[in-house]
Amino acid sequence: VQLQASGGGLVQAGGSLSLSCAASRRTNSNNAMGWFRQAPGKEREFVATISWRGETTYYAESVKGRFSISRDSVKNTVYLQMNNLKPEDTGIYYCAVSLYSQATTVRSAYRYWGQGTQVTVSS
Repeated sequence: VQLQASGGGLVQAGGSLSLSCAASRRTNSNNAMGWFRQAPGKEREFVATISWRGETTYYAESVKGRFSISRDSVKNTVYLQMNNLKPEDTGIYYCAVSLYSQATTVRSAYRYWGQGTQVTVSS
């Protein structure tokens, strides 16, 4: 499974960006999907996840109320709507496909990873 993320860019603080990530095909099972990010010099961290059917979502505390994850399972695509962006949201955003159908924040549960898309928020 190959993942292609898009939608990153440069935006001023308070602005919005919408990321999308398309999987080349479905896996042999129903999988949750998620977004992680990595700032320069920092570990990759969890941002948001959504279950296979889309009924369950989890967010990192730092993005709650500002980010929204959704998916279109027919299109094998996951989205991340990011509003009220802050400079600390800057980083490379990665989408990933979990081994499991349930939403999970655990990085090791994700098997397939996209190449990442850069998000830069200026102050």
